[in-house]
Amino acid sequence: METEEEPFAAALMSVDEIWFLFVSFLQSIITPGWRQNQVLIVLGLAVLCYFLHILSGRVIENQVRAREGWSKWQLRMIVQIKRRMGLIWFAVLAGGLYLVMQQVTWPSRSYFIGLAATLAIVWTSIAYAARLVRNRFLRRLVTWGLWIYATLYLVGVSDEVSAFLDEIALDVGDFHLSVLTLISAAVVIGVLFTVARLVSSTTASSIRRNEDISPSMQVLAVKGVQIFLYGFAFFMGVKAVGIDLTGLAVLSGAIGVGLGFGLQKVVSNLVSGVIILLDKSIKPGDVISLGETFGWINALGARYVSVVTRDGREYLIPNEDLITGQVVNWSHSNEFVRLDIYFGTSYGCDPHQVRKLAIAAAADVDRVLAHPKLPVCHIVGFGDSSVDYILRFWIRDPTGGLTNIRGNVYLALWDAFKEHDISIPFPQREVRLLDDEAPAASGEASSP
Repeated sequence: METEEEPFAAALMSVDEIWFLFVSFLQSIITPGWRQNQVLIVLGLAVLCYFLHILSGRVIENQVRAREGWSKWQLRMIVQIKRRMGLIWFAVLAGGLYLVMQQVTWPSRSYFIGLAATLAIVWTSIAYAARLVRNRFLRRLVTWGLWIYATLYLVGVSDEVSAFLDEIALDVGDFHLSVLTLISAAVVIGVLFTVARLVSSTTASSIRRNEDISPSMQVLAVKGVQIFLYGFAFFMGVKAVGIDLTGLAVLSGAIGVGLGFGLQKVVSNLVSGVIILLDKSIKPGDVISLGETFGWINALGARYVSVVTRDGREYLIPNEDLITGQVVNWSHSNEFVRLDIYFGTSYGCDPHQVRKLAIAAAADVDRVLAHPKLPVCHIVGFGDSSVDYILRFWIRDPTGGLTNIRGNVYLALWDAFKEHDISIPFPQREVRLLDDEAPAASGEASSP
C-alpha cells in the first residue's frame, strides 16, 4: 500500500514546488521595485513590437509584390519571416536594451529583460529550425516541445516540471512509461526523422545521378536507404529516452501476425515490388502491355507501378498483378520491336512486284528501321478474293506509339500500290431479288 502512495505523494510534492515558485514570482512582480519595472518594460516592448510587426509586414508584402521572378523557396522564406517579424523585433529591441542597461546600471536590474530577449531568440531559432520537419503534425509537436523545454530550462524550473511529469506514469512490473518519456520520445524521434530525411534525400540524389546503376537498382537502393534510415531513427529515438523494447517483443509479434493476416494484399504488393526490382523484369522507361493497358513505366512504387498510356492516362497497377499475371514487355531484353500488318492484292497482280513495293514503301517510313533489321514481306495464303500478305518491320522506339506507325505504313502501301496500279480487292457479293407476285398468283389459282 505504501509503494502505491509513493508516486502520488511525489507528484504532489512536485506540484507544491512549482506552485511555490509561481507564487514567489507573482509576489516579486506585484511588489514595487526594479522587478516590476522590468516586467512593465517587457510588456511595453511587446506592445511596440506588435505594431512594428504590422507595419513591417505591410512593407515586406509591398516589396514582394513589386518584384517578380522569385523562386518558391524564396517566397516561403519571406512568408516565414513576415509571420515572425514581431518576435524578431522583440528579440532585437529587448537584446539591445539589455546590453545598454548592463552598462549603465546594476546587472540585476535588467535580468528579466535579458531573459525575455533570450527566450525570443531561442523561440525564433526553434521556429525556423523546425521547418526542416516536413510533416505538419510532427513539426508542431517538435516546435512546441522544444519551446516549452527551452522556456522551463531558461526560467530554471525544468527539474521540478520534469520530476512532476515523470511521476505521472504507468508502471507494469519493471515497465515504466511516464508522460515525460512520451514527450521526450516524440521530440527525439521527430528530430531524428528530420535528420534521416535530409540524409536520405542527399543519398537518393547521389544514387540517381550515378549512370552506372540501372534505373531499377536505383529505385531499390533508394528504398533500402530510406527504410534503413527511418527504422534506425525510430529505434534510436526510443532507446535514447530509455524505453526498453525487449518487454514488448511478444506483444509486437502478436500484433505483427494480426497485421500480416489483415494486410495480406499490402504485404504481397510490397514483397512483389522488391522482387520486381531485384529480377529487373521491368524498369522505368519500359513499354509494357497488361491486358488492355499499353504504356510505358513512369515510376516504380513500393505498392504499385505507374504506367502512362499514349492518351495521357496514368494507371496505378499493383505490383502483385505484374508478378502473377502475364505482362508483355516490349523493351525487356532489347529495344527492338517487330510489328506485323496484313493486306491483300488481286490475283491479277504480280506477287514478286507486290513484295518489292511493300518492302520499299515500309522502308521509306520514318521510325521504320532499315538496319540491321530490314522489312520483309511474305505470302501467307490465297484467299477467296485476294492473295494475302504479311509485312513485318522493326522499330526501336515503342514509346512513340504503335498505332500511328502502323497507320503510316498502311498509307505508304496505299500510295505505292496506286502509283503502280496494284489493286486491293474487296469482297463482291451477288444479290438476287425474288419476284413477290408469282407466289401470290399461284396462291390465288389454287383457291376454290
